[in-house]
Amino acid sequence: MATSMSFFLLLSLLAFAPLCLCNYYQEGYLYPQFYDYSCPQAQHIVKSILATYVEQQPRLAASILRLHFHDCFVKGCDASLLLDSSGSIISEKGSNPNRNSARGFEVIDAIKAALERECPSTVSCADILTLAARDSVVLSGGPSWEVPLGRRDSRDASISGSNNNIPAPNNTFQTILTKFKLQGLHLVDLVALSGSHTIGNARCTTFRQRLYSQISGHGKPESALDQYYATALRNRCPRSGGDQNLFFLDYATPYKFDNTYFKNLLAYKGLLSSDQILLTTQESAALVQSYAENNDIFLEQFAKSMIKMGNISPLTNSRGEIRENCRHINA
Repeated sequence: MATSMSFFLLLSLLAFAPLCLCNYYQEGYLYPQFYDYSCPQAQHIVKSILATYVEQQPRLAASILRLHFHDCFVKGCDASLLLDSSGSIISEKGSNPNRNSARGFEVIDAIKAALERECPSTVSCADILTLAARDSVVLSGGPSWEVPLGRRDSRDASISGSNNNIPAPNNTFQTILTKFKLQGLHLVDLVALSGSHTIGNARCTTFRQRLYSQISGHGKPESALDQYYATALRNRCPRSGGDQNLFFLDYATPYKFDNTYFKNLLAYKGLLSSDQILLTTQESAALVQSYAENNDIFLEQFAKSMIKMGNISPLTNSRGEIRENCRHINA
């Protein structure tokens, strides 16, 4: 009986997931063929340069994907995260979610430099980052999808938006869901996009409180964490020190983009609190169960949710600019 209820609940949730994304193209004036005539080699250049970097440092795939996420949740997907501090601009790179953890900027720089040689002042940094996020997933064995293009770059940044809008590892489930809804995203997007943690790493400091129950004070791992897994984590994440020690978000298949992340959650082996709390509600738990059982369902919804996230508040037409250097606004 419980299984049947979960099944019908899942169907009702997926019914609201967008099957056709045409409206997003129309409303944001974005479409996959945007550079077909102005810079036909754009997508090839992005992927080939990214592939070279990822081959040398596989971890960069997750880093680029994270940059895209952190960019889109602050003023939309406008490459504001890529700006360095200069003049009146205070870089988002120094915000709490990004400081000492955002990485991969040199990859975007290399791609931009190549595109400026091929077709100057044509391909935006925002589109480069969106394409590179898609290609990072593909290079890790995940799905591909058509990326709507035509974003332009912002001329400012928002460190306050970065501090306030990006979900944090220790946020409550409701806080994280609220932050997603403020971006026009929904529960199905939250759970599917959390699946990006099938690749990448997290620092000891982002989950230490789960190992030592710093809030309750009894010093034991929290109950929603497999105790054997917790013991292994504590070996390299001590009560104090080792803040920057890295751990795989998905210890089982850390470099493969698949649904193992969700299987880990069902075994109470989610690394971050924000991972494990996806089992908090019946609706979110039903999605976790579905994705854990069927990799194809997860990958299909992940692609849909990435397109949806990539179309948050784009700058189009005459708004913004096409930066010549992703780190600085044009003179």
